[in-house]
Amino acid sequence: MSKKLSILVLVVLLVLPSLVVFAAGQEEAKSSNLMVIITPDKDNTFFTAEADAAKAKAEELGYETLLAVHGDDPKQEGDIIDTAISRKAVAIIIDIANADASPNNLKRATDAGIPVFCMDREINATGIAKAQLISNNFQGAKLGAEYFVQLMGEKGQYVELVGKESDTNAGVRSKGFHNIIDQYPDMKMASRQTANWSQTEAYSVIESVLQANPEVKGIICGNDTMALGSQAAIEAAGRKDIIVIGFDGNDDVLDSIMAGKIDGTSMQPNAKNAHMAVELADKYIKTGSTGLTEEKILNDCFLITPENANQWRGFTKIE
Repeated sequence: MSKKLSILVLVVLLVLPSLVVFAAGQEEAKSSNLMVIITPDKDNTFFTAEADAAKAKAEELGYETLLAVHGDDPKQEGDIIDTAISRKAVAIIIDIANADASPNNLKRATDAGIPVFCMDREINATGIAKAQLISNNFQGAKLGAEYFVQLMGEKGQYVELVGKESDTNAGVRSKGFHNIIDQYPDMKMASRQTANWSQTEAYSVIESVLQANPEVKGIICGNDTMALGSQAAIEAAGRKDIIVIGFDGNDDVLDSIMAGKIDGTSMQPNAKNAHMAVELADKYIKTGSTGLTEEKILNDCFLITPENANQWRGFTKIE
């Protein structure tokens, strides 16, 4: 064997293992087809419907899915994102834990090359998520408040239940309510308290409020779960004359509206937000761009009353 040939063989033997490892790594990266879908709670029907809608759309587009919940805990959210990074997810679809704390978690994913798409809750930062698909909470709250004022006859004592302070949506919805209600001087707010999106807390709060304020004739709630808790407290108090308005449009509240209990709600375009988040992720994966000119996309809500409650299910209009 000539000296030149010996050197060539030696070079090949030295380089070949590196090429094999590199190729294997490239193949491993390419073989990842996992879309991670993260929501706050597996027991809340709103978040279950959201996760189911995102999962169905992702699998329709050919992706494997991993569903996880963070329980509104930014640390747990961070652990899930670390899992997504270690498993080389192609995208993360998320309903965040905390508007202020979550951006740091999401940035770890984007720094690792994994695009993030938010749905429902927005983060207090821009340039981290590739897109944020948000319900138009202010518009939806105004719709609910207009109907509430109408049912109240534009006067009387009412209670407002507010969601978690850490959730941007809670404040936006409250502002939307008051944008309408405060125009009517004979509408008197007897109490404004948080029930942290919880049905149990709402029951407890309204039970106490009704004892202290027996003249209350209406309750407007920042979400449907609190509306359900309020309605239960009203029934336990033997009252049938109190108007209750929610916000979300989950199936339990639709059933309550049709049963003549809760009076109405603002339906979030929950399934639409989830579908759009996945579709934009798919587009970004395939083209490197969402095609959007704005990061945040607001989708309008719908007013649900006894007249149209039977036309909706799973946050989607029945065809």
